[in-house]
Amino acid sequence: MSNVLVAEDNLTISTLYKEYIEREGYKVYVAQNGQDAIDLFVSQDFDLVLLDVVMPVMDGFDTCRNIRKISNVPIMMVTGKGEDFEKIMGLGIGADEYIVKPCSPGEIVARMRAILRRIYFEHSNSPQRHVMRCANLEVDMDNFSVSISGRKAMLTKKELEILWTLAQNKDKVFTRENLLNSLWGYDYYGDCRTVDSHIKRLRAKLDMFDHPEWNIKTIWGMGYKFEVYNYE
Repeated sequence: MSNVLVAEDNLTISTLYKEYIEREGYKVYVAQNGQDAIDLFVSQDFDLVLLDVVMPVMDGFDTCRNIRKISNVPIMMVTGKGEDFEKIMGLGIGADEYIVKPCSPGEIVARMRAILRRIYFEHSNSPQRHVMRCANLEVDMDNFSVSISGRKAMLTKKELEILWTLAQNKDKVFTRENLLNSLWGYDYYGDCRTVDSHIKRLRAKLDMFDHPEWNIKTIWGMGYKFEVYNYE
């Protein structure tokens, strides 16, 4: 049974989410503020986190940042804060989904199922280890981990997927539309700025380590590619 953490300070909404999610066979834990969500998260294994943004003690953005320091668990933000810069910030700090209220519990559950189904499919259909190495970079898709010079880089699942896609096809240029369609799906409602925000966040994390032999390069007017220098 998958465990889901719901962080929502409105008791009516959190109860509604809990009822709908548990009907699908998930075990739901509810926190009414960000700090309680963090405390619950470190005490229990979770497969997915559902975060409101406006919460007391610690808001959803800071909660997401803190979870991302210790885990790559899928995070869905469900909030009434729907300005473009808020969506970009939410996705940029590590959320895998950003859903603007009002939205139906059915839509939330459907998106949850899609995320968890994709993770299960990737694991169950990987008889061989999917590991990519390039110079001091190692990307392990089986364990959802990235290491640079033996040190672990804490990436979100989507950032890891972007890095894997680019690095597996070094020197191939991917347009923003290519990445959006292949990694988010054709039915995703976001736009190409979603890709840019994830690339920006990914680069910031990678640049915490020395990697003189490779880099993610912007090809202006086209997209991005993984470029390798003096590497055989």
